[in-house]
Amino acid sequence: MYGMTRIEIERVVMMEGINLRKLVVSIVLVMMMVELTKAELHYVGGNKAGWTPNTNFSEWTSHEKFLVGDWLFFGFNKVLYTVFEVNETSYEKCIVQDFIKNITKGGRDVFELTEAKKYYFICKDYCFGGMKVAINVQDIPAPAPAPDKNASPSNHSIQVTPVMVLAIAMIWAFLFKYY
Repeated sequence: MYGMTRIEIERVVMMEGINLRKLVVSIVLVMMMVELTKAELHYVGGNKAGWTPNTNFSEWTSHEKFLVGDWLFFGFNKVLYTVFEVNETSYEKCIVQDFIKNITKGGRDVFELTEAKKYYFICKDYCFGGMKVAINVQDIPAPAPAPDKNASPSNHSIQVTPVMVLAIAMIWAFLFKYY
């Protein structure tokens, strides 16, 4: 920075500070978006080895919320068990014929829930023993609409996450920093 006046140097420093602020704000916004849209991994049956007979899959699904983009993890003994995606009729009758997809690979298999619908999975040899699960997948909820300016105030709650607190603190620090 030889040959620059003090004022020119201050301008460069100030411009770099503004660009740094824009970068930090952009990163924080991306972090917030990722936090809102991250997929969840569901361990079928409730644990890493949950795809087994004697597991109450109906009970397990009643405590889970499945959204588009989430993943299922089927953990099982690949010598004994299988996982097939089937249609509703095959699910109810425990029929593997004309299956949609064979999920069985190595006993630690994942399946992405790509659309809002009901998915059906069965084990070929243990389906009649209850080794089957129906997964009802919902669309990702749309963000809440902006409040009406003319509406009366009400008690709306906002769920504050650690990422949001960090984001607000970083934005506050960079936007209101004085030189």
